[in-house]
Amino acid sequence: MDLIDAARRAMIQHGAEGVHLNQIAEEAGLTSGAVLYHYPDLRDLLIEAHHAGMERFYEQRIKKISGIANPAQKLITTIRSGLPEGPEDAGVRLLCELGGAAGRNRVYGTLLTTLFDRQVSMYQTILETGAAQGIFTLAQSSETISRTLVALEDAYGYRIIARHHSIGPDEAVELILDYARLATGHELRPG
Repeated sequence: MDLIDAARRAMIQHGAEGVHLNQIAEEAGLTSGAVLYHYPDLRDLLIEAHHAGMERFYEQRIKKISGIANPAQKLITTIRSGLPEGPEDAGVRLLCELGGAAGRNRVYGTLLTTLFDRQVSMYQTILETGAAQGIFTLAQSSETISRTLVALEDAYGYRIIARHHSIGPDEAVELILDYARLATGHELRPG
């Protein structure tokens, strides 16, 4: 197991602010000294682990939609890929954990704010392209719609992780698509 993955697992299990070097080492199957050899400052490892988790919600989504020409299908794919696969989704659990620590840790707060802004920009590009092509008729500014889409992903993602009895991944996608339909004037039917 690599150190970044071990750090992510340890942060989920022990909390972003409560994780200790020995817990990461145990998770990785290494000694504390071996961890320190690669990461003399534990904070660097934790930040790198956080960044690796964030890649899924921006870089990987950009790659996933890069081959899709239709803005409506691109929007649907982006919404689907922004939610947890289920309550045990480690990447989203880590982001929830870091979100709780962000008010006390400026670095985590900055990283989460940067991720939010990048996701908003990603959605804005899709919306503005669709509007320019006459596919979408935006009910509000692309920035407002994009911020709301990211906020809905975050809110429903948290509900999925919290095991809400009536909101799973499929329900969350449909609820976000309902908003997106109103915001874009498009039926947004998967195809």
